[in-house]
Amino acid sequence: MPTPPAYALVATDLDGTLLRPDDTVSLRSRAALALAASAGARHLIVTGRSVPGVRALLADLAYTGPVVCGQGTQVYDAEIGGGGRLLRSVTLDREAADAALGKIEAEVGAVFAAVDQDGADGITLIEAGYRMPNPTLPALVVDARDALWARPVIKVLVRHPELGDDELAAAARGAVGDLASVTMAGPGTVELAPRGVDKGTGLAHAAELLGIGAEHIVAFGDMPNDLPMFLGSGHRVAMGNAHPELRAAADEVTLSNARDGVAVVLERLFG
Repeated sequence: MPTPPAYALVATDLDGTLLRPDDTVSLRSRAALALAASAGARHLIVTGRSVPGVRALLADLAYTGPVVCGQGTQVYDAEIGGGGRLLRSVTLDREAADAALGKIEAEVGAVFAAVDQDGADGITLIEAGYRMPNPTLPALVVDARDALWARPVIKVLVRHPELGDDELAAAARGAVGDLASVTMAGPGTVELAPRGVDKGTGLAHAAELLGIGAEHIVAFGDMPNDLPMFLGSGHRVAMGNAHPELRAAADEVTLSNARDGVAVVLERLFG
């Protein structure tokens, strides 16, 4: 019988990790994922993007099975050719989210906010002045903050006109208390999610569905929001472009996403 792979699940973040700076998956990374699959390993995407923000990529990769989206708030079952269904969704209380924004603004002054709505077809709504960190993702501008809360939301994105990401994230954590979880998901991307929900809880749920234990997971990431995913994985790989906080928690550091760092490690593990 063939020897089972040391790692049965390859968990990858998208932005800054599997995706190159031009928002594509390289031919080398595709080949490396295929190599892992041929050895019996599954690929699990674990991303801060909501389901609508990944659907085109899933189709491009012919990806099937669970996907962890929205910082762990959504677990989506993808099917070839589109479709699919939400297996799990956790919403952020809108009154708590609005109160959290008020507390943040009391500490650091006015901020710009955006929300990802709940559901497999939820819309990203942004306040006028909020600049999307990834302009390729669709968003709808609203006239007033109250409009952000028209429908249930899974998370809130916050930007400050002057503060850096680390400073804003630290201030937000100190201000919101138990109202929400605060994480830094990328350049210009500080986010509020439901308390106790993160990429780690999403990964654990998806891995349970697949029947794979944490010790058999190799995880790749680049930002502090990937730390909970690292804690639930047997081997932790930070990208060469990763935030120092994630690099410190990694078992190894690979090349950057621009240099196919995920592929480099997969070729070594499964080649």
